[in-house]
Formats: sequence, structure tokens, C-alpha cells
Amino acid sequence: MAKKENKDIKAMRHSAEHILTQAMLKLYPGLKMAMGPATEDGFYFDFDYAKSISEKDFPKIEKEMKKIIKKDLPFKKEILKVSQARKLFKDNPYKQEWLDEIKQRKEKAVIYKTGDEFTDLCGGPHIKSTGKVGAFKLLSVAGAYWRGDEKNKMLTRIYGTAFKTKQGLNEYIRIQKEAKKRDHRKLGKQLNLFVFSKEVGLGLPLFTEKGTTIRRELERFIVDEEIKRGYKHVCTPDLARVKLYEISGHYPYYKNDMYPVMKIDNDKLILRPMSCPHHFMLFKSKPRSYKELPLKIAELAKMYRYEKSGELTGLMRVRGFCLSDAHIFCTKNQAALVIKEVINLINFTTKTLKLKKGKDYWFRLSLGDPKNKKKYYDDPANWKQGEKILKDVLESVKAPYVTAKDEAAFYGPKIDVQMRNINGKEDTAFTVQYDFCMPSRFKLEYTNEKGKKEQPIVIHRSSIGALERIMAFLIEHYAGNFPLWLAPEQIWVIPVGKQHVKYAKSVAKNLAKNNFRYQLKDENESVSKKIRNGEIQKIPYLLVVGDEELKSKSVRIRSKGKDLGKIKLTQFIEKAKIEVEKKN
Repeated sequence: MAKKENKDIKAMRHSAEHILTQAMLKLYPGLKMAMGPATEDGFYFDFDYAKSISEKDFPKIEKEMKKIIKKDLPFKKEILKVSQARKLFKDNPYKQEWLDEIKQRKEKAVIYKTGDEFTDLCGGPHIKSTGKVGAFKLLSVAGAYWRGDEKNKMLTRIYGTAFKTKQGLNEYIRIQKEAKKRDHRKLGKQLNLFVFSKEVGLGLPLFTEKGTTIRRELERFIVDEEIKRGYKHVCTPDLARVKLYEISGHYPYYKNDMYPVMKIDNDKLILRPMSCPHHFMLFKSKPRSYKELPLKIAELAKMYRYEKSGELTGLMRVRGFCLSDAHIFCTKNQAALVIKEVINLINFTTKTLKLKKGKDYWFRLSLGDPKNKKKYYDDPANWKQGEKILKDVLESVKAPYVTAKDEAAFYGPKIDVQMRNINGKEDTAFTVQYDFCMPSRFKLEYTNEKGKKEQPIVIHRSSIGALERIMAFLIEHYAGNFPLWLAPEQIWVIPVGKQHVKYAKSVAKNLAKNNFRYQLKDENESVSKKIRNGEIQKIPYLLVVGDEELKSKSVRIRSKGKDLGKIKLTQFIEKAKIEVEKKN
């Protein structure tokens, strides 16, 4: 979508959000408006109202919104002193809180009026008038804590969307219906892959045997591939002394994203939110020479971050996760080649997972802001050099990328691999970070060719991301129909009758010899019911055996609702082994 078109649609959706709020104030006396922005594919607004509002109320809300649109009221911008704006919103604590922040920044308040009927504190932009809003629809209602903090009051959030044409809206609704079928939370429950327990805690997934099988296959795949490419896999503790994160600079600046400090034996320990300091200690454990560089230290590292409860989303955003993490210690001259090799590994990984570059994922060059000394390590020359290296590598490998200012890590610029889930939300799946800051903080050094001590550059990278998040993406990408190598249950063997059970057991025995994950379905149920259950569970291959198959030592294959015919058992096993080996 062109930038101007995207900007116009965002302004229209922002305007639709104001129309929603105006309609709500008329329909629900006593309601207080909180806040709500336009989003990438729609808009939402949070309301404080004592009574329940549900999707059953949408028709009357939409009817009121249409009346406001029909009036074609102009949107008018005004700039006020904070004291003037306070009088306008004197009974609204949420707007007063925003005004406190505006005053603190020494700015003026911006309001938008919809004709003479409605006013809101807002920075814009908006379209000319309410009549310019195209086709719109309210989508859902949910609870949301004020400003995403569970310590604050729970508000009522209404989601909606707007498009220039009815056709655009209808296409969006069609895609959303398909998205609901692919939602990893729904499929995770249907396929029995993972659960959450209030007693265990929010954002802490419990993987079933089936979910753990997918996870294990991903682990084996990435560890084996990394070892082939020269990575040294290690294992480090899930916690560390607070002092370690004070050296790195993560604490106290990021302490709100960490779990509380544990005081034990006059020491202070904390669950780790990242593994880089641990790997730095491994690097420092003995003298290093330039001959060892680049040194690639990798780990499937468990980490813990205190995500706000309102932001937790199935496996996509959790509080405990396992990251395929690595830190590559190299010279400045090696950095570009190292980053290029990392990008090649990421492209290999995504290709194996059947994700298409430019469609299913893309790259984002995340830059810092040299003026923001509080957020970013102050070293303009190294920032400039790091950003140039990352940009040059992306262009040399012809990677589709966008540039994002003020998205860098505090210690250096990075390349983020972005993916969008089925609900349209963009998340970072993998990352490649250029770090010139922490080697200095930790006094990392190696002996160069001239026998002198020198500081290395560190490339932080993940080749497959957090296992939880990539599993969420893959469940949605495949709609639960995993390729054979990833499927938790690969094959079901289904005998037609009791007289075929003995042969079915011999088929199962052969599958076991060849390391397939299978089930023998010899329960006292009809064949059609077993097939139907297998298709619901999205089993890649259902092998039905009856009289003909018994005589010819063959199996009848069903896959994804289709009868693929009869084949010799030995032939099927050979073909399936190749499918697993090639990860087709």
C-alpha cells in the first residue's frame, strides 16, 4: 500500500473512532471515554462504563454512527493551553492524566471537534468531515486495563474497522473469518498441543506430549544446522546475580520487564530476561586469540520477562520462553561477513519452514536516535558504522526491508525479521543485533595478530526465534496441517474389521522400525468415524487396511480428505522417509 493511501486510510479510521465515541456518549449516559487509536487494520476505543456492553449492542451503536456520518460534520482542530483543556475534560480522570503528561512535556493541548457536537483530546490527523468515512463495521468487544497495566481499572474496549469501499470491508471480513479458523489458540486446544493454567501462572504455557514433539523437532533441526555451521552449543543457568545485569546495563533500566529480585544468602539473584551476559562470561573464562574469531556461542536458552497481562497472547507473547540464541564474537572487519552468514541461516530456516520472503516475513532495519542519550549508548561513530554495516549487508543479499527509527537495542542497531500473525499484528520473530557497547562494559578482549589486546564486536542473533512464538506462527501458517516431519502424530493405521487387526499391527510394527510417530486405531468404532477423527486431528496420513490390502501387503492412503489410492507398504515407507528427510 502506498504511503499516502495508507495515511489517508489511517486518518479515516481515526475519524471513525471519534464517531464511535460520540455515538457511545449519546447512547450510554454516565459513560467516560478513555483513549483509543487507529490501528493498522482498524481502530479501537476504551470506555469506562459501569454496565456491560456486548456485541449484541453493535447494531444500535452502528445505527447511531451512521446518523453522525449522514450529518457530514466537519472535523476542526484547535490548540489550547493545558489549563483550558482541563476545563473541557474536568470530569474525566483519563483525559486529566494525559494532560498531566502534556504539561510535563511543556506542550500545548490539541483537540478535535466534530461539528459543535463532540470534542476529544487528540493529535489527529482526521479527514475533512464525518461524511467522508467509507464502509465501517464494529468487530468485537473486550476488557482492557487502562494503559495496559493490570494494576489499573478494567475498561471496555470496542474494536472496529473502516475501508474506503464496501468491497474492501467485505474482503477484510472474509479474511478475518479464515483467520479465526487458523488462530493458534483455537487450534492449540483442538489439537491438544498446549494449555495454560491459572494455578501455574499467566503467560506460562504447558506443552502436552504432542506440542512437545513439535518443539523437539524444531530444536533438533536448528541445533543440528547450527552445529554444521560452526556454532558451539552451550548450557547456562536460568538465573544470575543482579550484578551481572547492572554491568550489562539492563538493570535498573529494564527492571520493570524483569521478575523481582530474590534475596538469598546475602546475595541478589534474578531470573534472566536474556542470555548475553552468561555467554560473555564464557568468552571471558579464558584468554582468547584472533585465531578463534569469529567465535559462535549458541544456546536454546530459557528466559523470563514480565509482560503485562493485557499483552499476553497465547504462545505469541508469554512470560517464560525458550530462545534459539547465539552471540558471535568477531573483529570489526569480520562483522559484515558474519551478519551475511546469519541472514543466510535465517533464509535457510524460513525456507525449510515454507515461509516466503517478502510475503510471510520481511526485514526491518531498526535504528537508534543519537539525540536520545538516555535510551541509547552514547557513541555516535560506532552507531553510524554499525548502521551502515547492517544496511550494506541487507542490500548485498537483496533482502526486502523497511527502516524503523528509534527501534534499536540500547547497545546498538539491529535487523529484525518481522512476521504478521493471522490477526494482522506484526511481531519480531528473529533478530540480528550489532553490539559495540557491551564488549566495553564487560571488558571483553582478545589478542590480535600483533600480540595486542583488542575489543571484539558482538553479533547477537536468533535463527528461529523463541520456540513458543515460532510455533504460534507455524500453527497459523499451516492451519494445523503440519508437514510430516513436524506433525506430532504422523500416521494412523486403521483396520477395517477385527480380521484385519493382525495385519494392521504388522504395519504399525514396520512404522515403528522406521521411527515414525503412529497410532494403531483398533478401537470398536466405524472406519468412517476413525477417518473423520483423523482428519479433525489433521493427521498427515491415514492408512486404511482391509481384505485387498491384507492380500497384497499394501495400504490405502488417505491424506487431507483425499483418497490417494493403494500402495505397497514398503513403497509408502520409503516415500514417507524421504518426505521427512527432505522436510517437504
